[in-house]
Amino acid sequence: MSGKAIGYLRVSTTDQTTARQLDGMVLDRVFEDQVSGSSATNRPALIQCLDYLRDGDVLHVHSIDRLARNLLDLQKLVEELTRRGVTVHFHKERLVFTGNDGDPMQTLMFQMMGAFAQFERALIRSRQREGIAAAKAAGKHLGRRSALTGEQIEEARARREAGESMSALAKAYGISRQTLYVHLGGQA
Repeated sequence: MSGKAIGYLRVSTTDQTTARQLDGMVLDRVFEDQVSGSSATNRPALIQCLDYLRDGDVLHVHSIDRLARNLLDLQKLVEELTRRGVTVHFHKERLVFTGNDGDPMQTLMFQMMGAFAQFERALIRSRQREGIAAAKAAGKHLGRRSALTGEQIEEARARREAGESMSALAKAYGISRQTLYVHLGGQA
């Protein structure tokens, strides 16, 4: 009895698309995540996929970085799957892993590709930190804008001191009571 062809797709954000991943492949079942790949534990579709896979199945993944972001997680996942009799096929890298391979060159390529994916992720984070630091140094505001202006905060503080309820104030300013508490410094 032959196994099933299972696909795993992942994009980091909801505005990205998985359309190019495993395009045109005939698969028995597809699992798709739209979350960061930082950890296997925060990807519900991957967890479902791992539970679904059986001996003889082939897991098709577009590229190594779609399955894992660091070499350790990648090795653990592939070793666990191949130990269970699941073949793992990375299409972009043209690598296929079964439990029987023992091909040293394929293992080296696998580890190098995983290390490159991890290195690339580290570079992205480094550039992101540099960009944030440069923006802060230039005096740019980062993050969400304040729900209330300084003038509104002083006005709300005065109205609160005059006895107006937090609920009424929050409704008047169109914000939650929690946000109002934050702006008034926890003043009840």
